[in-house]
Amino acid sequence: MKLSGEGKLLRIFLGERDKFEHKPLYEAIVLKAREMGLAGATVLRGVEGFGAASRMIHTAKVLRLSEDLPIVVEIVDTDERIQTLLTEVDAMFESVGCGGMITVEKAHIIKYTSGK
Repeated sequence: MKLSGEGKLLRIFLGERDKFEHKPLYEAIVLKAREMGLAGATVLRGVEGFGAASRMIHTAKVLRLSEDLPIVVEIVDTDERIQTLLTEVDAMFESVGCGGMITVEKAHIIKYTSGK
């Protein structure tokens, strides 16, 4: 797959404990993106954060290890593919009733390569 020029960056903010069909929601999103042929996905685990559902700060400090750290899923692809995936992600969020935030922004893709 060749990908360059203007694209979109999809960012999905959710909690580590959010589940979809007995697996972590972030994992279900990545698997759906791969199934749909998107360019790639990255899952980032935050060390501290809070959101709309909880004003309590979740942290990875040793003395107060949280079981629900913030997770960010980032996916870059064409606008069309991102919009198609968004429909699926929205349905996942609705079915599990979890909170979170989803953002989309412009991305200028400089290089996309397998490294081989």
